[in-house]
Amino acid sequence: MAKTTKNKKYTVLDLFCGCGGLSKGFEMAGYDIALGVDFNQPALDTYAFNHKGSKTLYADLSLDETFDKISSILDGKTIDVIIGGPPCQGFSLTGRRQFDDERNKLYLAMIETVRRFQPKAFMIENVPGMATLYKGEVKDEIIKRFTQMGYKVNHMIMCSADYGVPQIRKRLVFVGLRDSEFAFDFPIATHTKETYITCQDAISDLPSLEHTIGSDVSEYESEPTTEYQKLMRGTCTTLYNHKAVDHKQFVKDTIALVPDGGNWKDLPPGVGDSRKFHMAWTRYRSDAPSRTIDTGHRNNFHYKWNRCPTVRESARLQSFPDDFVFLGNKGQQDRQVGNAVPCLMAKAIGIKLLQYLE
Repeated sequence: MAKTTKNKKYTVLDLFCGCGGLSKGFEMAGYDIALGVDFNQPALDTYAFNHKGSKTLYADLSLDETFDKISSILDGKTIDVIIGGPPCQGFSLTGRRQFDDERNKLYLAMIETVRRFQPKAFMIENVPGMATLYKGEVKDEIIKRFTQMGYKVNHMIMCSADYGVPQIRKRLVFVGLRDSEFAFDFPIATHTKETYITCQDAISDLPSLEHTIGSDVSEYESEPTTEYQKLMRGTCTTLYNHKAVDHKQFVKDTIALVPDGGNWKDLPPGVGDSRKFHMAWTRYRSDAPSRTIDTGHRNNFHYKWNRCPTVRESARLQSFPDDFVFLGNKGQQDRQVGNAVPCLMAKAIGIKLLQYLE
């Protein structure tokens, strides 16, 4: 395991941490997560529960006083890496020429935190569309600002399925290295379309819940059947967050008519007419990774059972291990899972980054 000259793990500050997908991935890669900061209390509760060696801070990163709070909690501890996924809604309205617009204050806070703490490296993830927004001007401005602070910056649109995640989820990732003559070389894909982890590979061992909605704490009913299922279970012997939506009968009857991998277009005329948009009545494909996990709009259904995926099934598709427990009500849990960065993709970045930190 990589260590610093002080014989300690490299320390990480996670901004806009949510429930902690990025932190979990970096933790898997061997880092010490010093602090997670977010302005969503239910997500932060989940973060604290699952990262017991880390501190948490409920704070608005758009406020200058938050920097002082972070410094106080860290109490002189050196931060080696800053990671995070700041919101970027304002950029779609402002562009490069108004980069410092008030609506972009949260993204600017990420840049300011790096400037203040001067970590050895940083990592920012965001939506792929930012790469081409205003013909790439926003992306170029981000790189320019970090370059002016002494960071060598590289970026790439990464697909989570390429790194063993059973989900097609693309994210724009920036990685900066301080005072480095080398740019970060992104990790090579470990999986191809022929070897992607499928939905069936990921969740087929979990109880069907055909005759029950399940509960937040239950038991496995069968042994894992794939290497991915074994990896997700680890040493966990309790099944958490595997509770189904109690759908109305018309929903069950309608989705029952949709085949594996199908959608509303496969329904008979006059059936399911209340939902006819692009993603309506969509079943995951059993033989492929899932679509991007959303925050719980109930448009995606299990490839086999007549219900939406449970929080645990969605967490599996995001590569959260089974001992990662989600707190809050069902809606809050869905949002936490849907907003997270897939753990195994974050782990791949973290492992590659160790080569540069050493």
